[in-house]
Amino acid sequence: MTATAPAAEATVRKSSPGAARGPRRRTGRIRRVGLPYLLLLPALLLELLVHLVPMVIGIVMSFKELTQFYIRDWSTAPWAGLDNYSVSVDFDAPVGQALLHSFLVTVAFTVLSVGLCWLIGTAAAVFMQDTFRGRGLLRALFLVPYALPVYAAVITWVFMFQHDNGLVNHVLHDQLGLTDKPSFWLIGDNSFVALLTVSVWKGWPFAFLIVMAGLQNIPRELYEAAALDGAGMVQQLRRITLPSLRPVNQVLVLVLFLWTFNDFNTPYVLFGKSAPEAADLISVHIYQASFGTWNFGTGSAMSVLLLLFLLVVTGVYLALTSRGRRTAS
Repeated sequence: MTATAPAAEATVRKSSPGAARGPRRRTGRIRRVGLPYLLLLPALLLELLVHLVPMVIGIVMSFKELTQFYIRDWSTAPWAGLDNYSVSVDFDAPVGQALLHSFLVTVAFTVLSVGLCWLIGTAAAVFMQDTFRGRGLLRALFLVPYALPVYAAVITWVFMFQHDNGLVNHVLHDQLGLTDKPSFWLIGDNSFVALLTVSVWKGWPFAFLIVMAGLQNIPRELYEAAALDGAGMVQQLRRITLPSLRPVNQVLVLVLFLWTFNDFNTPYVLFGKSAPEAADLISVHIYQASFGTWNFGTGSAMSVLLLLFLLVVTGVYLALTSRGRRTAS
């Protein structure tokens, strides 16, 4: 009896519902944990196909002497090593000088565009915090430039910037008399102003949307207490609004920087395949260096250099902002 009692007890334990429920719980837990990754798998595969695979191919192409003679089978192009990179960064040669000029133009354009987008978007978001009649309609109108397709929006500006019958010259010259004669906005030095205007007009609603969402998380009690202490609107903006929006602004500035520095659609639709020298952004310059001269090896090297620059700037920016958050906390 003593020998058979443990065996009978083990048999009862195995056949009990609690023993069977343990493996089932583990299986259900595995399914719950693995299901999100299974659902994300198609998106990850598409991401590999759409972004990472072309990126790797472009890096390989940058080390090849890929010209129009090897387009049919680019893998047979001779190996160039670092020659494409040395040509791109040789600022004493015409190719390097043109790339450096395009880079400086892009830096100036990005700084001005991001700064103006943030300034206008923040001012509009702060203004829209007050309750007044028609606020919902005005918010919707503010978001129209961001919601419009890029081609439709920019091609409209192309017609507005026309020299003879454009709306911009009609207002500035014919109605207001601010210029001596109609200006050429799509060629010459004015092309930079035209490009900046379109970029800010198209980008500030995104800053407005993000800042307006960040303002919703600031407690109204802080403003009420500051008002009771005698703080004016400017002091409330400096002491409450801007410090509270610091995490939002850090992400916003980074996203605007990456979008603006890599912007290809706006200058391409505005000026065509060959942008004026004053508005020669690096995205269009790399396109022209690749498809205009059929030197895809040099164009790929320029693209890789641009990628490295953006990675370095992003890494430094994230390091500085994270250090600032740790210092503030």
